Amino acid sequence: MSHSSSSGAAPARAVPRTPTLTGEMLAEFAGTAILILFGVGVVAQVVAGKNGGDDSIHWAWGLGVTFGIYVAGRTTGAHLNPAVTVALAVFQGFSWKKVLPYVVAQFAGAFVAALLIRWVYADAIDALDPGHTYTSQGIFSTLPGANVSIGTAFLDQVVGTAILVFLIFAISQTKAMPPGANLAPFIVGLVVVGIGMAWGSNAGYAINPARDFGPRLASFVTGYSTAMREPGGAFYFWVPIVAPMLGGLVGGGLYKVLVERHLPDEAAAEPEGRVRTDD
Repeated sequence: MSHSSSSGAAPARAVPRTPTLTGEMLAEFAGTAILILFGVGVVAQVVAGKNGGDDSIHWAWGLGVTFGIYVAGRTTGAHLNPAVTVALAVFQGFSWKKVLPYVVAQFAGAFVAALLIRWVYADAIDALDPGHTYTSQGIFSTLPGANVSIGTAFLDQVVGTAILVFLIFAISQTKAMPPGANLAPFIVGLVVVGIGMAWGSNAGYAINPARDFGPRLASFVTGYSTAMREPGGAFYFWVPIVAPMLGGLVGGGLYKVLVERHLPDEAAAEPEGRVRTDD
């Protein structure tokens, strides 16, 4: 029995797939959810499960960022953070039409992941804090540290997010000294670990509006009536939203002024005095 196509015929060429906006939103949703599953999950384990300490929190947040970037990186570049998305739109030409959809997807991913953690750790949380008070609220969202004013917490978040965005730009630009062999996600994860270790005590290093408000909202709708406030009673939810957005612009602007405008072209000769990083 003969076949309709000749064995010598050229195979059909696959049509290159370009991600749709829906696909990009799903990638941002998934990547941010992975970030929260590791980050908020480790805090739940440490606080409610009494297993681990500050170091495990810092490392798990960094790993969550790394894995989230590997999930979404091929599709969107893995913003996973509204402050990063807006900074990329302002300084790196990212489409403003995609900013709101990306931000919505990031918040949704953080919210859904936090709901899952709230469900899985419900028994441990109820045993620790049956009234759902500030004792366990910090599992889901950041709070100012002891004797730290809201003003200081705001400044802390501006500085921490500025560091994050500044280094993301440095790591991701091909004209600079980007990591090779697809190591950028791991390096960005280390940046988050470092920020946690250096800037974690004042305000919990949210450095990401979606990371904070998504889980904060999840805790609010599942019994934490004070989720939007700090222990003194003042509304606090806005600080980890507004300050990181401002910090992202500060960090992106500083990188543009201090580094990017002075980078040599990729085809330029090796600058004198530079330490070589390749063979």
